[in-house]
Parts: sequence; structure tokens; C-alpha cells
Amino acid sequence: MGYGYVKVGAAVPKLKVADCLFNAEEIKKIISKAAEQKIKVLCFPELSITAYTCADLFFQETLKRKAMDSLCDIMDYSKDFDTVVCVGMPIGLDNQLFNCAVLFYKSKILGVVPKSIIPNENEFYEKRWFSPSDDLISDTVELCGQVVPIGSDLLFKDETTGAVLGLEICADLWAPVQPSSFQCLHGANIILNLSASNELIGKHEYRTNLVTQQSASCISGYVYTSAGIHESTTDLVFGGHCFICENGSVVSEGQRFNKESQLISTEIDIERIIGERQKNKGYMNCARTSNYALKYREIKFATQNCENNELTRIVNRFPFVPSDDKKRNNRCDEIFSIQVAGLAKRIMHIGVKKVVIGISGGLDSTLALLVCVKTYDFLEMNRKDIIGVTMPGFGTTDRTYNNSIQLMKSLGITVKEISIKDACIQHFKDIEQDINNHDLTYENAQARERTQILMDIAGKENGFVVGTGDLSELALGWATYNGDHMSMYGVNGGIPKTLIRYMVRWAALHEQLDESSKNILLDVLDTPVSPELIPPDKEGKISQITEDIVGPYELHDFYLYYVLRFGFSPSKIRFLANHAFKDLYTDEVIVKWLKVFYKRFFTQQFKRSCLPDGPKVGTICLSPRGDLRMPSDASFHLWLSELE
Repeated sequence: MGYGYVKVGAAVPKLKVADCLFNAEEIKKIISKAAEQKIKVLCFPELSITAYTCADLFFQETLKRKAMDSLCDIMDYSKDFDTVVCVGMPIGLDNQLFNCAVLFYKSKILGVVPKSIIPNENEFYEKRWFSPSDDLISDTVELCGQVVPIGSDLLFKDETTGAVLGLEICADLWAPVQPSSFQCLHGANIILNLSASNELIGKHEYRTNLVTQQSASCISGYVYTSAGIHESTTDLVFGGHCFICENGSVVSEGQRFNKESQLISTEIDIERIIGERQKNKGYMNCARTSNYALKYREIKFATQNCENNELTRIVNRFPFVPSDDKKRNNRCDEIFSIQVAGLAKRIMHIGVKKVVIGISGGLDSTLALLVCVKTYDFLEMNRKDIIGVTMPGFGTTDRTYNNSIQLMKSLGITVKEISIKDACIQHFKDIEQDINNHDLTYENAQARERTQILMDIAGKENGFVVGTGDLSELALGWATYNGDHMSMYGVNGGIPKTLIRYMVRWAALHEQLDESSKNILLDVLDTPVSPELIPPDKEGKISQITEDIVGPYELHDFYLYYVLRFGFSPSKIRFLANHAFKDLYTDEVIVKWLKVFYKRFFTQQFKRSCLPDGPKVGTICLSPRGDLRMPSDASFHLWLSELE
């Protein structure tokens, strides 16, 4: 598969407390399943060979000896599998007993990491049995006939996949400063946490927040797995909580309170993690702290280069749009608030009463108009001071014309209708343009005429023009230079087309609008995206469909997200797009429009270099004032050559 993906797994075996032989058999079964699924890194819970709840039985020589025998048995069983395995067990060393994570590959132990933070409050009293890693004197230990490194200063680097593993155990995560923080600063990109966290009301959510936040702070993958229900004893109940995070997001999660053994897996994107760290210039600021001076021993190994072309993690077709309804609604509400706050500040700062906006009956101008209305309501200003101008031209259809007029009336703003036909006809005569030649000059003249009208009305009314162009159009350069490209403040410049659709729908369903406005918004959503600069067809319908010309916006927004957010290569984006759109587009179509995206994105930078102000609403923004410092004359050939 390549592209920086490493498949990891979290396992919760069905165990018997203090029965190492039974536990070893269950662990071996899961390792076999993991190998079948081509999992590269597999993590089991804390003290998984003995079970966590053995209490004073940890002092029994029989238990410790059988745990060691079981480790040797598990390793011997795993010698033919291309899976790195991490199990938990008690290990005696330096006149003490340590709660340890043992990492091995095939029949070789890579290293042992003892638990750093030993809880000893409420239901936990581990200090009765175990010492913290800081009390360790030795730096090696003999296990299964092998002398191997031991300590909290170990990192494990797979030179085949680029994965660098850091290990921590349960309570290490709950400390004010987690061991994994320093492990990541020294190069770890995947953290394994072997845990035995009991279930309490609300603890599941808190635990999830801890892991997701730690993976976000460390910009890392994080594999968390905890003891299952079969370890429940006396006052404690365990649920087998296991999940996998990547940079603040849960990418795979198991089912708690499962009576059978459980195995979950997904891919961690190492390339993405490294790229995010390089982009985040504050990431290594912690290197200045004294704790960073801790030296880590890097244990190198190499797994087999087993190609796996199946990506099991979900790749959202709409990366700008949350898939969860509640999150999506909250996102739309928040974006509206950001847009309104930005426009309100500009109005208050300039001290004007009026804004001018062109209304076409399309998605972008509809959203911008809604923002203007919400802003005027927020400022307790008269909606009549919003001057909406519809400017029918040669390509305007009855559907969009009627929608624009009716929407402005229903929202209670000032309505102006100014046809651009006569002005454009005169202009065509002046520049000797054949009116029957529907080329770019024919189209751009109309766009610039509309902008001239808006600008002049704004000057006359002592107001300013609110721009309607969106992020997707800016990325593709799908705007007429000094036409719809220009305004005094562009409220949609940070929002991609795929998200604008959801925002208009959200407004129709959740804003307190009259029935007429709601129905108009729903019809706008159903109208094909078009600049309407070419005359309608014989039936009076839109003949110029934007997505037929530049390609589907759902593809271009997908490309935009991965090009700018993570800097992925064209081949990786192609791979992801084929996975996300496998039932919708062929590889040939995906490559065709990806080439179009790169060509337009590179050649149209000059338009983005002089964008008007507008609110930044997400992690991706094309403003030349902060988010995209790109030369206007860079070549795109390196990127396209990767797609040949």
C-alpha cells in the first residue's frame, strides 16, 4: 500500500485471572487473526499475560514463572508472523517487581518498558506490588534466554515502515505530563498504551478525551486498549475499552463490555503525522525544557515489506463536511457566527449603513445574502439598508431570476433589478466583439459589467460591496479577474462549495424563516451550479454547467483538502480518491480532474494574490496575507508527471 500507512491493532483478549496458560492461548489466537489482517503493530492490555487483578498473587513465584513461560510460548508461536506485538506482564529485576510492556517481533524481544506512574489511591493500590520505572537500576534484563534493553527511555523504530513506537502503561496517560509527550518529541509517531482502566459513570468519555487530546498535542497515532470484562473482580468492573486515534480524531473504536475476545484495527498515516509536525513550528519548542535532555535509546528493527493495497480506514468524500448530523449542524452554526462577526466588525469600523450584494439565484450569493441579513439583525440595523441587485444577462434563466427576486423580497431587503444586456451590447460594439461568439471575452464582459454596477451603487449609496465567491472557486481560479473576483469584503472566501450546500440547507431547515424563504432556499439547492453567462438552451434551462467544464466540486474540494492541509503527493491523493469515490468515479475520471485541479491551482495564483479581505473559517484558507504564500509563476509539471 505504501503512502506512509501503517496498520495497527488493539486487542482485548478473553482472559482468566492468574491463568497464564489460558491467557497465552487467547493471545495467540488474536495474533493469528491480526497476521491474517496484515496488522503490523498489535497491542494487548496491561498485564495481559497474568491479568491485571491478580493482587497479592503477583508475589507468587508460580505466577511469575508461568508468565515468563507463556511469553516464550507466545513469541515462539509468532515467529512466522510479520506483526510486532506488545503484551503486558510482571517482571522482577533489581530486587523489585515492575509492571512492564514487552515488545517483540517474531521470536526476538525488542525491549521492555516498565510503567512510570504507579497509582495508589481510591480503588488502585499498585505500589503494594510494583515499583515505578525511575527505581530501575539495570538497563537490560534476561527474558526467554535473551538479554534485552529495559527502561522508560526506549523507542522502537521500524526502518521498513517508518513507524517509531513509544510505550506507556495506563496511569502514565493520566499524569500532568505524560511520558508519551517526551517520546514524541524524540521521534515516536505511534504510542501504544497498555491499560487496565475500570469502568465508572462518565469515565469512558473522559478516557476518550484524554487519548484524543494527547494524540492531538503530540501529533501522533495512539493505540489504546484496556482490560476486558473477564478481569472484573471484587469491586471493580472492566469494559475492554479499546480505540485508535490519529492527531486528535478517533479512527477506530471497539465495543465495550464484549464477552468475546476483540480485535480492532486501522491504518495510521505516518506521512501525515510527520508533515503536520514539520508544519507546526511550535512543536519542538518543548525541546528547550530540561526534560528534553533525557536521552532515549532507539531500538531499530525491520519488518517485512508486505504490500497491502487495501485501506480499511474510512476516507470521507467530503473532508470539509462532518459526517455526523449533530457536528455538521454545529459546524454550520459556528461558521455563520464567524461570518457574521467578521462582516459586523467591518461595517462598524467603516461606519457605513449600507452594503451592496449581487444576487444571482445561485448558492454562493444566497449564502452571502443570508450572512448579510443575520449581520444586520445582529447589529440591530434595518434590513432595507442591504441593497440586493439582480442583474439579468444573456444566460439568466427564469428559475434563477425568480428565485433571486423572491428571496430578496421575502427577506425584506432593498431590491434592485438592472439588466446588463444593453450595456454589454454597447461594450461589444466598442471592442469589436461578435455577440454571437460566446468565448471568454463574451463571458468576462458580463461579469465585469455586473461588478461595475455593484461598485458604483456602493459608491453612490456610501456603502461597500459584499463578495460572494467561495473557496473552491478561488482554488480553481473560477472567477473573472476584476469581475466577480473583486469586492470590499468576501464573506464566503473561506468556505468550499461542498460545505456551502450544507450551510444553505441548514439555514432552510434551522433558521427562523418564513415558508416562502425556506422553499426558495431548497430550490436554490436543487439548481445546477452555473455562472449563467451563456444563453439558455431551447427549453429555457441552464446550458452552462460549471461542473461539466471544470469538474465535480466534490472531487476538487477533496483534492484541495489533501493538497493544502497535508501536502500529499498526487499519487497519494489519487489513491485516496479512488478509495473514497470507488463506487462513483473511475480512476481515469479521478486522474483527469486531478490534472485539471493542479493546472488551474498553479496557473491561477495571481488571482489569489490580490484577494479582498474575508473571514477565515477553517484550517484551509487561500488568503495571501497569511495562509498561502505561493509564487504566481510556479510550474505544475512535477505534480502532473507523477500522474502519468
